[in-house]
Amino acid sequence: MPAPHEPTPGSDATNRAADPATTVARLVALLREKTPLVHCLTNSVVREVTANVLLATGAAPAMIDHPEEAGDFAAVASGVLVNVGNPTSEQIEGMHAAIASAREHDTPWVLDPVAVGGLALRTDLATGWLDHSPAAIRANASEVVALAGAGQGGRGVDSTATVSSALLPAMELSGRTGGTVAVSGEKDLIITQVGAMTRATWIDSGHPLLQTVIGTGCALGAVTAAYLAAARTAGIPDHDAVVAAHAHIGAAGTAAGQVAMGPGSFAMAWLDALYSLSPEQIAELAVLTIADTE
Repeated sequence: MPAPHEPTPGSDATNRAADPATTVARLVALLREKTPLVHCLTNSVVREVTANVLLATGAAPAMIDHPEEAGDFAAVASGVLVNVGNPTSEQIEGMHAAIASAREHDTPWVLDPVAVGGLALRTDLATGWLDHSPAAIRANASEVVALAGAGQGGRGVDSTATVSSALLPAMELSGRTGGTVAVSGEKDLIITQVGAMTRATWIDSGHPLLQTVIGTGCALGAVTAAYLAAARTAGIPDHDAVVAAHAHIGAAGTAAGQVAMGPGSFAMAWLDALYSLSPEQIAELAVLTIADTE
């Protein structure tokens, strides 16, 4: 099992304030400073949404999934997203190449196992890639449960499991991969298993209208890759990066929900909030609860 990415001595992570909200604000500012390049091999339905969200948060998107280019581009990208939402045979070849290249170049890559459990092809792919050291897995509760082999998945892309029920499967997946597992839901749960210790952070943010707009979850996977890339430039642990990604997406949802009239206006307001909220506003709007255990 690979070890989770930890800070090096003397890095920002060893000196940062203990307050998790302060860490979130620091990471938001760092992302906007570094503008990481995120290589997205993702669902064809959400490519434009994902690119717009990455630009709004402060990252740079690239949608390259041809098998003859994906490996080369993953070698120069800051982070990689592999989303199995609507895979073609050619794209699957590109995903294999990108993952291999990301591992070779120590580039953080994120697995988004969309609708695993219900369909054999994507389930077999995502399960096989667990042994290829994803820095993070971002999924809803049913997807986490199914990926861990503890259930059958949800209703298509919709979760039928609760976030709390995915706690133990998330711990199992983190222990197996050495990475961080993020469970999205009414409250998001971020899990990193470090030996006998479990780092666990609950995030209370967002708005119900996020569930009525296409691509919000898939875009979150790309933003997670961006935050992982930015955090590693300062030696900040992957767990904190995944928390910050979810805090940013959720805080923008909270802000958008205060002004939206429905899904259409919410989508525009959410994108604007991703761009305009300050690091301090994002840290304030996302309520974090630490639930680490030994």
